[in-house]
Amino acid sequence: MAAVPASKETIYLSSGTWSLLGVENKEPICGEKALAYNFTNEGGVDYRFRFLKNIMGFWMIQEVKRLYGDIYSFDDLVQASKKVENPAIIDVDQHRFLNPVNMIEEIQAACIETNQPVPAKSGEVAACVFHSLTRSYQTAIDQIEEIVGQPFDQVNIIGGGAQNEYVNQLLANQTRKQVVAGPIEATAIGNIIVQMIASKEIHDLAEARELVAVSFSLNQYTPQKGEIHYG
Repeated sequence: MAAVPASKETIYLSSGTWSLLGVENKEPICGEKALAYNFTNEGGVDYRFRFLKNIMGFWMIQEVKRLYGDIYSFDDLVQASKKVENPAIIDVDQHRFLNPVNMIEEIQAACIETNQPVPAKSGEVAACVFHSLTRSYQTAIDQIEEIVGQPFDQVNIIGGGAQNEYVNQLLANQTRKQVVAGPIEATAIGNIIVQMIASKEIHDLAEARELVAVSFSLNQYTPQKGEIHYG
């Protein structure tokens, strides 16, 4: 999280096989709502606390790709999902999706149980995953804003999942927030800048984040009109 290139308070999303979504604080948040919503406080750089929750990530689409025999690339699945007008929405944070025997069949079963059209084609399955992940992120963001009692106007996505431009734009559209994607190799970058702070090459975390912001490619996503806000 040290590599989040933000000069102001922001929600961060470490996106990859799994997702970590939260905010950085100087004090832990240990209220009843934090417990009820399954948030935790992890130690961070400069005696800060990472108030976050672990939620589903791109594990689901990785399994979908594998089950199709890897005949589709991740980009193929993204492009196919864009053609789906009304994707099914499922609760991706249910335990059933952590390690199912067959991810596609589990997704389809969840759609049947919630009386939704069953995704059959690869694009329909992928669209269900991408839109459902977005809803999960949105729900966690809403919970954070409720707990801390303030809105945030930006989400910073770091890690390999930041390369999925389709989901980045979906998140901007649904949350009505500015989304900044990058850097991709945040773990390595954060490790390096913490060492640079310790060796006095960088003064503090604020200066380090300014350095990250001008050293790596960052993509901006602005909310687009006409998108449905997930309930």
